[in-house]
Amino acid sequence: MTLTSPTAPAVVADTVEPPRRRRRSETRLTPGRALTSTVLVLGLLVWIVPFVWMLLGSVKTQREILQRPPTWWPQEFTWENFAAWFGQLNFGQFFGNSLLVAVVTVAGNLVFCSMVGYALAKMDFPGKKALFVVVMVTLMVPGVVTFVPLFVMVSSIGLVDTYAALILPFVTTPLGVFLMRQFMLGIPDPLLEAARIDGAGELRIFARIVMPLCGPPLATLGILTFLASWNNFLWPLVAAQTQGKYTLPVALSLYSTGQNATDYGLLLAGSVLVIAPIILLFVFLQRYFIQGIASTGLK
Repeated sequence: MTLTSPTAPAVVADTVEPPRRRRRSETRLTPGRALTSTVLVLGLLVWIVPFVWMLLGSVKTQREILQRPPTWWPQEFTWENFAAWFGQLNFGQFFGNSLLVAVVTVAGNLVFCSMVGYALAKMDFPGKKALFVVVMVTLMVPGVVTFVPLFVMVSSIGLVDTYAALILPFVTTPLGVFLMRQFMLGIPDPLLEAARIDGAGELRIFARIVMPLCGPPLATLGILTFLASWNNFLWPLVAAQTQGKYTLPVALSLYSTGQNATDYGLLLAGSVLVIAPIILLFVFLQRYFIQGIASTGLK
């Protein structure tokens, strides 16, 4: 007959207690964690306050926006600012132009930047290192420097006031090439060599093996390209010379300013309409965006 030791529960309790104590210590609010949390909360408030002011101001009247002292919560809600954009200012046309330009630009960057990145990462050809140096140098050149030569080039071939003028100059970017090249360097070479031994060509390897592995960097590149194209103001202002080709930022700047003063309610409502698609895009793709940035930075 076997007797159970009365000290057994104590032994079990001893083996269970340390993990619990560790978990409590991990969740304990230390001075360092408190300081970090405070700084993060303050940073969040500094970041989010302008967006809250913009959202609340979009449903205020011009008189209430300009009154002193200012009020946070609208005294009377008005949808006239949004109604003006969807009515007399033809918001749908400007939104369609911006969406067309952004989507085609993103598609071009995803395809062509991936191709160039694959060539620089996994193929050997004369001048490969020199070409990568050129890409890096171009990455460091401000876009304003090439603005005038680019406009002269577009004008000389008769593309001014066309969708091609808004899209083609940005269909491939040095940043996109750099991002895709850095990620593709981490793809194992034996995987590609096995495909070559099986008779697959470079185009098939690129389309069937490399691209399916590049989800995070493609999402990152897509978000960055869409953001840059959607918010681009200076180039569309010059290249689009008629209302039919205006994008949202151009329309926002031109139609919210009258002869005597700026219509701030109209401006804030237009700003809400401009940033809403970007926020939604980032919310749905933020996981891939963070993965792409992290994995690319480690290469």
